[in-house]
Amino acid sequence: MEDHTEEKPTPPRFRGKWKIATLTLLFLVIFFSVGFASLQGSSKSEFCASCHEMAPEYFTWKNSAHSEVDCVDCHTEPGVENVAKGKIDTIEQAIKKQMQTYEAPIRMPSEISDASCEKCHNVYNRNFTVSGDLIIPHDKHKEEDVSCMQCHSGIAHGKIAERKMTYKTDYVKWDDKTGASIMSDQKFVKPDMETCIDCHKARKITTECSACHTTGMVPDSHKESSFVKTHGIEAKEDLASCNDCHKDMSTIKLEGYEEASPVAKYLNDVKQQPKNHLNYAKENTFCVDCHEIRPESHNQKFISNHGTLAEQNQESCLACHDIKKTTNTTTTATSNSQVYCSSCHPSTHSQNKKWRERHPIPISPNQKLTETCFTCHVEQKCTSCHQELAKRD
Repeated sequence: MEDHTEEKPTPPRFRGKWKIATLTLLFLVIFFSVGFASLQGSSKSEFCASCHEMAPEYFTWKNSAHSEVDCVDCHTEPGVENVAKGKIDTIEQAIKKQMQTYEAPIRMPSEISDASCEKCHNVYNRNFTVSGDLIIPHDKHKEEDVSCMQCHSGIAHGKIAERKMTYKTDYVKWDDKTGASIMSDQKFVKPDMETCIDCHKARKITTECSACHTTGMVPDSHKESSFVKTHGIEAKEDLASCNDCHKDMSTIKLEGYEEASPVAKYLNDVKQQPKNHLNYAKENTFCVDCHEIRPESHNQKFISNHGTLAEQNQESCLACHDIKKTTNTTTTATSNSQVYCSSCHPSTHSQNKKWRERHPIPISPNQKLTETCFTCHVEQKCTSCHQELAKRD
């Protein structure tokens, strides 16, 4: 009986390789799918919010005008290389968080670049108006190398780092309501006029209202025919409103007309006589331009009757003149009104230089008038020149 040997077919040569290729492809698909999902997930603003250290930034962004724009769209510049670098930075920050070696408060290593803003905004055709009469030519600012962040640094987070609101002890206090409250204070969100004026002055660009405002923004009260005569009274009642606009019209920096912060008051602890509308009229060069023009009342008969006129309304005199020249005299150096009451009516002290020596009570060389002086002297006579006590509360 002959042996029967059955020949089996030879297995395909590439069967093992196909299995390896299939598994490799499956692994790559899974790897890139997970990587893509991780990339997408880490690009969402909610990913940033997963760290409680970012609570201030997240809740302010959520209540900002850019709440529909993810964090990475602004904080990562265009380009694959920058995206990759951003992801590496994210990993580094995650490691620092786990190791508790991150810096607090969190600060940006660099400003948002113009390139990030220009992914959405075309500055060359963007003429934006805030109040209806103010056109901001973004293209001119771009040509002069004015970066977006010089004007819009508070647009997404309300300058919370500058406002000292990002400290570690405050993280638990942040929520959506807090973010909305912080972002409701528009002076930290939108560009303000002081930013514009400071930049224009630094670059020696005109600060005339008409340079930016199409209507001049003249208040209705200023258009009334009686305003020239009544504006002093209005300034006396609300000098702060006058100063808001006219402080930038003065060629000399004005100081002492804005309310000092409680901290400044506490640290300085200086009891200084507050400045008023009369000081303002003599210090602001915009006011001086008109006030230095000789009034019609100052005619040939003025010398003989000016005392009577002064008694009737001394404030009208003090809008241009000081009673005497002192170290606190408010008449500006640019004004022609360098005439004081003491120019013609010198005090008895100035005529008698040795009065301090003969005074029955020793007086120091820098002694000022005080309430004690009125023990012997007539208050009305003294305060006719020493206005600092005449204006006391």
